Amino acid sequence: MMRRSLMTVLLAAALGSALSGCFPLIAGGVAGTAMVASDRRTSGAYVDDQSIELKASSQLSNKFPNAHINVNSFNRTALMTGEVASDDERLRAEMVVRALPGVKRVENYTVVADPTTFSQRNNDTWITTKVRSRLVSGKGNYSSQAIKLVTERGVVYMMGLVTREEGDAVAEVASQTAGVQKVVTLFEYLNAIPALPADASSAQ
Repeated sequence: MMRRSLMTVLLAAALGSALSGCFPLIAGGVAGTAMVASDRRTSGAYVDDQSIELKASSQLSNKFPNAHINVNSFNRTALMTGEVASDDERLRAEMVVRALPGVKRVENYTVVADPTTFSQRNNDTWITTKVRSRLVSGKGNYSSQAIKLVTERGVVYMMGLVTREEGDAVAEVASQTAGVQKVVTLFEYLNAIPALPADASSAQ
């Protein structure tokens, strides 16, 4: 019974991470190796990304309590989306993120507008879920686990370490998903698909 409960918790955690676009680093053993390898980031970059997101959320919410700013980090590139009150606030928010330890690059896609409604944010979450589901079930020559998805106001942002062939394929899947207004690709391109370590390959 206890073993079944543990499996249920692990499966729920994995599903939640898949829908958000990133997979958890399970410390130690083959599981940890497989997660990082399929994600294609180093474990150090993964940890830095988590730290960047947490610190950005804390600092931005304190400095700009009336703004709606999301920060998602992949391989130390911080993507900013959401709504701010003015161009000045947009610039100041970007400066906060740029100053965070570990940040190599900032992509600021925030807009000057009223914050989105709860309904709009739910719709964005649903769009992300649909795109993720189509990527997972698709038969294209790409790894869905290598892609991080963020949706804001119907615009899908895609991050990841991919080849150009993979990037084009996943962008096409996203663009053909119902409800998607636009696709923005922020990939870091690889010359070739990296090989998985032997223990990670056997775990998948």
